[in-house]
Amino acid sequence: MNDENKSKSSKVKVMYVRGEEATSSRNSGNPRTGKGGRTPDRKAPTDRRSSSSSRRDDASSHRGDSSSRRGGFSARRDDSASHRNDSPWRTVSKRPSEKNESLPEVTTDEGLTAKSYIDPEQLRRQRQEETRVYGENACQALFLSRPEAIVRAWFVQSVTPRFRETLRWLAANRKAYHVVDDAELVKAAGTEHHGGVCFIIKKQTGLDVAAWLAQAEDKDCVMALENVGNPHNLGAIMRSCAHFGAKAILVNDANLLESGAAVRTAEGGAEHVRAVTAPSFHQGLDAFRRAGYSIVTTSSHEGQPLANMAFPAKTVIVLGQEGEGLHEETLRQGDVSVSIGGTGNIESLNVSVAAGILLGEWWRQQKA
Repeated sequence: MNDENKSKSSKVKVMYVRGEEATSSRNSGNPRTGKGGRTPDRKAPTDRRSSSSSRRDDASSHRGDSSSRRGGFSARRDDSASHRNDSPWRTVSKRPSEKNESLPEVTTDEGLTAKSYIDPEQLRRQRQEETRVYGENACQALFLSRPEAIVRAWFVQSVTPRFRETLRWLAANRKAYHVVDDAELVKAAGTEHHGGVCFIIKKQTGLDVAAWLAQAEDKDCVMALENVGNPHNLGAIMRSCAHFGAKAILVNDANLLESGAAVRTAEGGAEHVRAVTAPSFHQGLDAFRRAGYSIVTTSSHEGQPLANMAFPAKTVIVLGQEGEGLHEETLRQGDVSVSIGGTGNIESLNVSVAAGILLGEWWRQQKA
């Protein structure tokens, strides 16, 4: 012990150096305060350098002994890391990894990247439940029709004045939105034809035929599309349906009507049309017939001219994909077949054009 300034009015500076015996002892006290346990041997340092070196060696020795007294903290930490993968209580939000291991970079559907772990099953369910909608008219119509479906939104600065109400609603309802440049919006929308805005929305699931029939009006025109999958054709058909008052489209897969390209092409018409589904396309047609609907099939070569056709108030107009047209079984299910006359210079019309002509005639007759 080295005592300096021994007068009663002065402070006493005390320096301790632990000996080997005190270091190895499990009953030694706190090395910093000198309290607790057996009082260690004390020696006055002959020189500051040797004293400092001794203290460092002593600290290292003490840490080793302290680990032993606590049952080996370092060993327990390594042991817990080695058994971490065996735990049944792992969360899906974080991947089991070493303490300093960097997480993989994940690219999301929204075109953004983040270093995080996403459970594949959770991501699959999310993709099934959500879809992208882009295009100014499509997004405006969706906001007016069902704003609660919006999950997230992106805008370029130039369109924000026209989406002022949308931005207010998103902020008030704590919905995430971003004002970004064109390059970032291309990533979010997945296309260059985004129209300055993109929404991630919850899908609007299709209705079963029985559910649609329970709410159908007295005058009801349903468009039935057999194997029509082109999103631009589907979007154009939805636009014509909305214009002429046909509120349902019978399809094999309701998701076809909610693709970003189809909704954008519909220019807001998708919000006025519901997808109707059945276990099979033919079962759907049969259900409509039993409910009193007339099944009108189309052909470019056979059938009565459209000008001579009298459409019932409840009608299902059936169209097939270009090239193959309707299957034979579908044609046999029809109550009447109709053709659209023309010059004959081309074999047939685009399916979306034919749909518009037929729907327009149904609407004209019902209004008359």
